[in-house]
Order: sequence, then C-alpha cells, then structure tokens
Amino acid sequence: MDLVSAEQLQSAFAEWMKACHDVTDWAVVAIDGKTLRGSYCRGKGKGAIHMVSAFSAANGVVLGQVKTAEKSNEITAIPELLKLLNLQGCLVTIDAMGCQKKIATQVLQKGADYLLSVKENQPALADAFEAAFPMAKVVNFGGDAYVTDEKNRGRQETRYHIVSEITKEFQKLSYEWPGLKTVGVVMSFRQEGDEAPEAPMIRYYISSAELSAKKLAEAARQHWFVENKLHWSLDVALREDACKIHRG
Repeated sequence: MDLVSAEQLQSAFAEWMKACHDVTDWAVVAIDGKTLRGSYCRGKGKGAIHMVSAFSAANGVVLGQVKTAEKSNEITAIPELLKLLNLQGCLVTIDAMGCQKKIATQVLQKGADYLLSVKENQPALADAFEAAFPMAKVVNFGGDAYVTDEKNRGRQETRYHIVSEITKEFQKLSYEWPGLKTVGVVMSFRQEGDEAPEAPMIRYYISSAELSAKKLAEAARQHWFVENKLHWSLDVALREDACKIHRG
C-alpha cells in the first residue's frame, strides 16, 4: 500500500464517487475540516493531519477529501477540494473559515450555489448584518420567516430563521461577493429541563441562491450532518482521535 501514490488514490476515489453518486438539484454538499488527533508522530516530529471533506448530506457519503498540514490551511485546501468534485446544481455549505470571495466564485464556476456562514473574519459583512438586522427587527420581522422546535433528552431547542433580498446595507458588498442574492439570520434558543432559556445564539448567512426561510433552515441543519454523521463516526467507531500514548 505504501507504494500507492496518495494523490492518484485521492483522484481515483473522487472519480469513483462521481460514478456511483447521483447529484440531485439543491442537494446539500457540506464542506468542513477535522483534525485527526491520533495521526501525530512525536518520534518524527510530525503534527496531526487536518482533513477537509465534502459530505453529501442526502446520501451520507464523502465525495472527496484533501489533506492539509494544519487547520489554518483550510482556506487553501477548499479550492483544491472543489476542483475534484462534480457540484452541478448543488448547494455548497461552508462554515465561516471558508467564507472567502475566491471560494464563492469557484463554487459558482462549478455550476453550484453557495451558502456561507458569516463571522468576524469578514468584518464588512458582519457589520452589515448588525446594521440591517438589529434584535428588534429580527424579533418583529415582517418578511419570510420559519420556526423549528426540537425536543430531545430533556433539552428543547427553538430556531427562528429569516431571509431577505439584498438590502441597502449590502448594496456595495453585493458587487464584491459574486452572485449574492440572499442574506439570512438564524436565532436559536436552548432550554434544559425547567431552567430558564439560554441567551439566544445568532448566526448570519449569505447565499447565491434564492432561498426561502424554510430552505435556509433545512440547509443550515444539513450542514451539521458532516459533524454528526461523519466526524462523530470517525471518532467513536474508527477511533481516529485515539491517543497514541501507551503504558507498558
């Protein structure tokens, strides 16, 4: 196995997944990275591998992977991963680290749409969201809104989703972000048992697709399948993060 070229194996795997995986319109492809904590080697002075994966939420399969030296290299790894994939008609979801103009452009060039999470690493976008969607406006939003309510093991989580077309706060930014059509806000409340609800968590999103509030809710939720169905399985079933230090 050691004689096999890793790059050729990677390319062959991606081609195989293209052949056996049917991509449907609006299918969510979640891209996220994970550090393999058990892959380090102290003897050779090698740090742990960081793997960026593209995960088909509908089919529960990995479409392709790219290895990086460290988490900070996700921004350079994601474009390499996108080159391997057939994404025609898909909705590509990426967390805030992948919220980059070049990545958004590349997703569009692949015939797909993007849904990107926005945080402080894009200060202009973050400021625009805070100006356009103060708490009072979010709570009393008059446009398209959708609410989900989940109860599990004594914990209740309510999520409130709103979407809007480009408002005046985003006008200048729409020229910088290719294909930008929809901005969205997700506000979630969590309550444990009879305790008072925690302070709401607010997340911002931008998308090149014309999303309804319900579609935003579904896509944002499916993005986390890469954590719950892929990363969790790798940790628990395959012991990918198991410590290599042994006694005796």
